[in-house]
Parts: sequence; C-alpha cells; structure tokens
Amino acid sequence: MNIRKLILQGEGTTLDFKKTITNNEKIAKSLVAFANNRGGQLLIGVADDGSIKGVKSEEEEKYMIMKSAHQFCKPAIEPEFEEIYVDSKLVLVAKIAKSDTKPHYALDENKKWWVYFRVKDKSILASKIIVDVLKNEHTQTGQLITYTDQEKKLLEFLGDEGRITLKQFSKLTRSSYKQAQKILVSFILADLIQPHTSEKEEYFTRIETK
Repeated sequence: MNIRKLILQGEGTTLDFKKTITNNEKIAKSLVAFANNRGGQLLIGVADDGSIKGVKSEEEEKYMIMKSAHQFCKPAIEPEFEEIYVDSKLVLVAKIAKSDTKPHYALDENKKWWVYFRVKDKSILASKIIVDVLKNEHTQTGQLITYTDQEKKLLEFLGDEGRITLKQFSKLTRSSYKQAQKILVSFILADLIQPHTSEKEEYFTRIETK
C-alpha cells in the first residue's frame, strides 16, 4: 500500500484520518458510517491536514478500535489492521469492509444507538429514508414496472425540476410523510433515484439510464 499516495487523496467517502484514538463513541461513528456505505479505511497517526505524526503505541490504538467495534457498534464490526512505517513513523491502518448486515448502529455519549452513513468526508446521522434503504437492500426483488399516480408525479416533478425533497413530495401527492418515504425508498432500491444527503438537507434526483 502506498500510504503517501492514499493520504494525498485526502479524507473522503472511504478514507478518514485520525491523529490518535481518544474517544470510543467518535470512532464507533466512523466505523458504522463506513460499514453502512462502501467500506473504508481509518489512518491512525495521520493529522487532519494529512501530515504523518505516527502512533506511540499501536497495541493501545488497536485495543481502542476493537473496543469501539465490538462494544459501541451493533451489529459488531470486525476491522482488519495493517501497520505501515513512513520515515520511521508508524501509521496504523484499520480497514472496514462494506457490510452485509446493515444497518449498523453506533452508541453515543447519551447511551443511545444511532445509524450513521458516510457522505464525502463526514460521518453523518442517517435519515429514516437511508435507514430503510439499508434495511431493505438485501431483500429487494423485481423491478417497478407500472407506476401509481403518486409515482408518476414524482418522476414528472424530477423531470421538470431535477430534484425533490421528502417534504415537497409529500405536499405534491398530498400523502403522509410515511407514505411518501415508502415510495422514495422503493425508488432508491430500484435504482431509479438517488439520495443526496448533507448535515443540512436531503434531496433526491433521478438516475439517468444510459
């Protein structure tokens, strides 16, 4: 593994830098966010700006990560470790695989369990729609062929406006949030629309078929 090349990419959907591990809850959040998305790697001993600081005790860091993965994540996560020396400084790489048992929950400081999802370089709280998608990813069978009036309105609106929020869709179809959410989830699972999530908002756009 070319660690310098990896660091140059910067933090993103599948990469997170940690100078050191000090907090089990924060690490659990990163671990579940990776597992709930495409997987990823934690580089311990690397500062936010990409400078290599190295770890003092890889055994201590490993212990903290494993404790987070087993006691602060449910279902538990199994990281794989690699130790890489750069100019006599040790960088500990924790690899998190994309999970088959989604969604994973992380325990917070208030002893509550939450689902997190990786978006760009942030581990953000997953919306109810994302949680439903994660729960149903493996059970999706068949494709949507005939559309209801509500579904047609969704596709027409996206054709005209390019994007829609849950609130807009609920208002457009005069349906409850729960009903609107269900349709959006089924469309995401059928690869017809995709969610765009940030800490401020969530909206949906069509997936263009080639």
